[in-house]
Amino acid sequence: MQVLVSMGVTAVILLLIAKAWLHFEPTKLMAIQLSPTDGLLGLGLGLAISLASAIVYQLWPDYRQSADIYLTMVLQPLYWPDLIWLGVLPGLSEELLFRGVMLPAIGLNWLGIAVSAASFGVMHLSGLQQWTYMLWATAIGLVLAIGAVLTGNLLVPIVAHGVTNLVSSAVWKFRQQRTPA
Repeated sequence: MQVLVSMGVTAVILLLIAKAWLHFEPTKLMAIQLSPTDGLLGLGLGLAISLASAIVYQLWPDYRQSADIYLTMVLQPLYWPDLIWLGVLPGLSEELLFRGVMLPAIGLNWLGIAVSAASFGVMHLSGLQQWTYMLWATAIGLVLAIGAVLTGNLLVPIVAHGVTNLVSSAVWKFRQQRTPA
């Protein structure tokens, strides 16, 4: 329950930061267009990110250790239905801030993509020993930002982020249940 409360509080804080940013530096928010094509693109992107994450997890021991520490902290106390919130809350709040507000404010160019991705990665740094997880989150931030810029639709990274969180956390939780203590 404490993890869900923390996720909810973090989501509200990120939304307030996005709102404050728009108040002090009015910029055009990236549009969310309900498009079946872009929704499917987001779904495919989320599944591709999840697959890439599974491959990196298997091939890079430092990342695997870092991811396990981070995911144990976040996922261990959660029940299966809670994973839906893990997909929805960060998918909406983080994408609204990093790709919806920050990216257009800095510019829909390589600088905006890089800054929003690096900021996204740093937000996932829970300690210096998790630097590989931060590096991975930065790479994912790049992919999500590029998807947003290429489509001009915030729906793509929102769906991709939500799917990635949901699939990756379900796979991790399933593995933990199958592993003897």
